[in-house]
Amino acid sequence: MSHALKPRFDAVRRELEQQFLAKEEIIRLMLIAAIAGEHMVLIGPPGTAKSAVIRAFAQLVDANYFEYLLTRFSEPNELFGPVDIQSFRQGEYRRVTQGMLPEAEIVFLDEAFKANSAILNSLLTLLNERKFNNGAKVINTPLISLFAASNEVPSDDGLNAIFDRFLLRVHSDNLDSYHFHELMARGLDLERKAQAAMRAASDNAPKPVTAMLSAADLHESRRSLLDRVEFPEEFLATYKGLCFQLRGEGISLSDRRVVRLLKLFAAAAYLDGRTRCHEGDLFILRHCWNNLDQREILDDVIEPVVAHYFAEHPDDKPSQSVVDLDRLVAELNLVHKTLTQGGDLSDIQLFTQLRNLNDLRAAFSAHGGDTASRMIQQIDQLLEQIFEGGRFGAQA
Repeated sequence: MSHALKPRFDAVRRELEQQFLAKEEIIRLMLIAAIAGEHMVLIGPPGTAKSAVIRAFAQLVDANYFEYLLTRFSEPNELFGPVDIQSFRQGEYRRVTQGMLPEAEIVFLDEAFKANSAILNSLLTLLNERKFNNGAKVINTPLISLFAASNEVPSDDGLNAIFDRFLLRVHSDNLDSYHFHELMARGLDLERKAQAAMRAASDNAPKPVTAMLSAADLHESRRSLLDRVEFPEEFLATYKGLCFQLRGEGISLSDRRVVRLLKLFAAAAYLDGRTRCHEGDLFILRHCWNNLDQREILDDVIEPVVAHYFAEHPDDKPSQSVVDLDRLVAELNLVHKTLTQGGDLSDIQLFTQLRNLNDLRAAFSAHGGDTASRMIQQIDQLLEQIFEGGRFGAQA
C-alpha cells in the first residue's frame, strides 16, 4: 500500500468494530469491496444491523453518498433523477442527475431486489460498467461500490442478473447468546448517540467531521490494486483446486466471477499492507454462495484450507476482537445450571441450550489458551452426560 493509507483503513475498521458487536468479518469485507471497487449485498433477518453498518461505514468515507429504500412501486426518477423539463421541451430527453445515484460514489440500496425491471435494467449497466444512459448520452459514473441489503435471497429468475453483480454475498444473523450483555450496552450507547445527533440537528449545530477515508483514497486503491499485489503460483494452484472442487459440489462459479474474485483477494492483501496474496485470503470464497444452503458446503471446503494456512503462519492472521473469557465462562455456567438443575425441559428449551453449547464451544476454540481448553472439555463432558442420561433421546 502507498502505506499512508493503511492506518486510515485500520481506523475505519476499529471505529466500526467498536460500534457493532461481532461484525468483524462483515466490516472487513466491506472495506475489501470498497478497495476493489466491487459490490456487496448483506442478506439476513430484520434487526441484524445490515442497514446500520452500511450507513456507519458511509459516514466514515468522505464521498458522495446516495441511499434509497426500494419497493416494487419505486420509479426510475427516484434514483436516477427527474426528467429535465426544459430540455424535454426543446426535444432533448435527459435526467437531472445532481445529487442522485449516477453521481454517487458510495451507494446503499435497501431491499434492492424489490425494484422493478425499469430500475434493474439501468442498474445492470451502471454496476458493471460504471456508465449511465442519460438520454442520448452515455455518462461515466464515479461509483466506487454499491452496498445492498435484503431480508432474503432473490428467488425470481428475473433477478439473477442483478444478483450476479454482487460479487460478495454476506449473511448477517442475530448474535449468539453470550453476546447478550455487551449487545445491550452497545445498543444503548448507539441510542444515546442518535438522540444527541437529533438534538444537535434541531439546534442547527454543525455536524462533526467524522470521515477517516476519502473517495480519492478508494479510487486510487482500486486503480493501483493489481499493480501492487502479486499472485504467487502456489496461491493460484490452491485457488484453482478450490474452484473446481466447488463446481463439483454444485456451486456455480462462472469464469467471469473466478477472474473478478482475484481483485477481492488482492484487496484483502492490500488492506493488510501486503504485496502478495496467501491462502488465508481465500476466506472470501465463503461468501460466493448463490443460496443460503450453500454456506455450509463452502465452510466445509474453504475453512480447512484457511485454518491450515494460519496454523502454519500465525503471524499472518489478521487481528480480531476476542470475546471476554470471563463472560464466556459465566455463560457456560448458566447453561450448565439450566441443563442440570433437575427440572424438565421442553423440546425448544433443550435444543436452545444445546445450540448455546455449540456456540460456546466455537467461541472457546477461537479464544484459545489453557482456560478455554478446560472449558471445551467441560462442554464435551456435559454433552456426554446429556446423551448418556437419555434426555436427548427421550425428546426424540
